[in-house]
Amino acid sequence: MHYRFLLLILLVILTACRPRTTPTPGIQIDDAIATTLASMPTSIPSPIPTPYPTPTAFDLKGLFCEYQFCVGHPLDMAFFDVGAQQNTGAPSTYTQGIIASYNANLFIQMIWQLSPGTADPQFMLDLVLDDVDTRVGTLEVKLIRDMNVVYTPITNTATPVLPFGGAGAWTCGERVFAWKVYTPDEASASGLFESALARFICNR
Repeated sequence: MHYRFLLLILLVILTACRPRTTPTPGIQIDDAIATTLASMPTSIPSPIPTPYPTPTAFDLKGLFCEYQFCVGHPLDMAFFDVGAQQNTGAPSTYTQGIIASYNANLFIQMIWQLSPGTADPQFMLDLVLDDVDTRVGTLEVKLIRDMNVVYTPITNTATPVLPFGGAGAWTCGERVFAWKVYTPDEASASGLFESALARFICNR
């Protein structure tokens, strides 16, 4: 009986000291995934909307300033970069560009390019006028704030709503600029050109 008791104690000691088996890495990963999934909420609450301040409206006063020049324009119109719209890899730059603006009553387009030493900007009229544009009347040549300026009234067939207009070109520093407008009447174009040019400045 004494041997049985000793044998029982030895069996208990050996069972308690037996090395435990560690789970394989696959089992550990499965356990970790199961624990993570169990701890995730079943429904995600909607985020609380963040109140943003409303922007304060400001008046541009009809002045476009970019590409190291500024030019006047009607208050209810804003210029956009035509080059960037047609090809995002080729936006307008200081050296050359094209911008435009339009609404139901007007269409305005402006182009510029480098042309150091140029005194006569008349060639820019040929660049800004399209096949749908026709010069009418005589070409006006002026010197405005030491800039050589040319202007001509035009008609166009681009749209029956805006059949009239005008186009002008001028020099400023090493660049030449051209401007064109389509209008619903004959009288508006020259006043718009004078207004745009009155507020024009450029880095020389």
